[in-house]
Amino acid sequence: MPERVDKELEEFRSLMEVPSNFEDGFNWTSLLGAIFIALLMVPGAIYMGLLAGIGNIGAASQWVTVILFIEVAKRAHKNLKRSEIFVLFFMAAAAMGLPFSGLLWNQFFINSNAAIASGVAEGLPNWFAPHPDSPSYEMRTFFHRDWLPAIGLVIFGTFFGTLANTVLGYGLFRIVNDVEKLPFPMAPIGAQGVLALAEDADQESELNVEDRWRWRVFSIGGAIGLTFGAIYLLLPTLTGALTGAPIQILPIPFSDFTPVTGQYLRAVATGISWDLGNLIFGMVLPFFAMVGAFAGVVVTFILNPILFRFGVLHSWTQGDSTITTLYVNNIDFYFSFQIGIAFAIALAGFWQVYRSIRDIKRRKDNERALVRDPIGGTPSGRGDIKTWLIVATYFFVTFSYIIVSGFLINWHRGVMIVLFFLGFVYTPFISYVTARLEGMVGQVVEIPYIREALIIFSGYRGVACWFLPIPIANYGQMTVFYKQCELTGTKFTSIWKTQVVLFPIILISSIFFMNFIWGLAEVPSAVYPFADMIWEVQAANACIMFSSTLGDYSIFEEAFNANYLAVGTIFGCLLFFGFSSLGAPIMLTYGVVRGLGQTEPHSVIPQFIGALIGRYYFQKRLGLKWRQYIPVVSAGFACGMGLITTIGVGITFLSKAALPLPF
Repeated sequence: MPERVDKELEEFRSLMEVPSNFEDGFNWTSLLGAIFIALLMVPGAIYMGLLAGIGNIGAASQWVTVILFIEVAKRAHKNLKRSEIFVLFFMAAAAMGLPFSGLLWNQFFINSNAAIASGVAEGLPNWFAPHPDSPSYEMRTFFHRDWLPAIGLVIFGTFFGTLANTVLGYGLFRIVNDVEKLPFPMAPIGAQGVLALAEDADQESELNVEDRWRWRVFSIGGAIGLTFGAIYLLLPTLTGALTGAPIQILPIPFSDFTPVTGQYLRAVATGISWDLGNLIFGMVLPFFAMVGAFAGVVVTFILNPILFRFGVLHSWTQGDSTITTLYVNNIDFYFSFQIGIAFAIALAGFWQVYRSIRDIKRRKDNERALVRDPIGGTPSGRGDIKTWLIVATYFFVTFSYIIVSGFLINWHRGVMIVLFFLGFVYTPFISYVTARLEGMVGQVVEIPYIREALIIFSGYRGVACWFLPIPIANYGQMTVFYKQCELTGTKFTSIWKTQVVLFPIILISSIFFMNFIWGLAEVPSAVYPFADMIWEVQAANACIMFSSTLGDYSIFEEAFNANYLAVGTIFGCLLFFGFSSLGAPIMLTYGVVRGLGQTEPHSVIPQFIGALIGRYYFQKRLGLKWRQYIPVVSAGFACGMGLITTIGVGITFLSKAALPLPF
């Protein structure tokens, strides 16, 4: 029986081909780009995340940096190669990693109402955050000896996490790309923008005007981002900094309709996000993924009033806001139901991997290749490393995590068993399954709450176990990055040299600007409306799980319901395998599951509208070219938004850091 081909995935697979030669993209120009990001973009990313919850400024910073360096190179009569541009992109993204961003959350969480009320706060270890009596909270500074244990643990986790992700992700890429020849349908999306800028950088190119479309399309997206960003972000940022009363034409982070619609749609969160990025994001992603997500949201609109009527969602009351509605629904039903749905996703992912491996074994030539060379041949000049180094890195990193965690937890027997299982059984298993799914359909799989379940059953009492550097990771997601690296003709050694240079830059810039922003005002506070609105609810949700190991009756016992978990698992499995038997696009199935997870409709609805516009207007007019255009438009939009927000944040910092005159 011939294998069924998903037409939508085939559109993505055909966007790019692997070049015949590879070039080294690392040079001192790249290093200057990283320093530029660390000094100018990192504080903007931190500030906008607290202000509006915007996390994509990191992507925007990549475009701003690369465009700036291309323009500088032009004036120096130098052309940047595709590999150099890709490394600049990578450095810009890595510099935005912000390893110390968790410290802002830690200082809030240990003093939060949720942590104190649930009994979690009193058990938090000093390597999570200092005791609330520490003078560092009054001084609002991380540069205090009480924060040294927490800072040391962050440095440890950043180093070993980067090492493992870089090397072990590469090893998985070798398996699924070189041996199993998987297509990686979503990888070309991230590489298209690099080609757009490479065309513009190559002034001596003989391409005609018709072929040089990427830069024109990128510029259109950039103009849209600049215009919208000025209204959505720049105006409230500047007015808040200069007058103390921010003016918001479009509400941030969203308009909440739940208190009004609650009388018609019981226990349903409603509202709309005015971020134009959602509309463009809906055009970029596969159409059926957006259709599925919207369908899932519609199902929750129907399901929640029914669950409310039958007393399942019993904690919701008329007038509750979106945030309160999502939290109480989570306690009553969705916490357990989502675990079940996630189990169904994992089972479906395992089934896809099993079926794919079975198909490969049926092809005798591939079977012989697997026996002859378990890692596979590599293209000449790509910059590959020996297999033994990958294996040695895996054991070194895993044992380092286990030793440090064991020391912090006083070598608790149950926890040590969990550490060995997660490090040597679960992590390699789930990483390989994810690598295959990324290669086949661009999806990630996780077994939900495996870490949490094992910690609960370990027998440990207290909350310190939740903050250990546990050796659990999913390195399969890194395979897409290496595929993009290959598609742009960049040597892998460029990436490894870049990581060595970046590490100290990332640490220094992150801790410095986290400390600076905390010193400007309390975090969260009215100065940062997104954090002020969301963080307390996030803390309450986090305490559900953390309280499970305290030994007494906890919020976790109230939220966990085995019957609801079973319902979610059965429903999810029926959904996956039912859609599969009907021949439905695989992205539709994943989208429905996403919508059923009580996803906020505030973002899903504009994303669905964007998908409709892209599918039934632009794609009808432009055909397959639309799939090439829209990722570049999205990249330009991110660049425009990043540029305008960086200007606003810079002015804000200047106004708040200036000392008032004494006369």
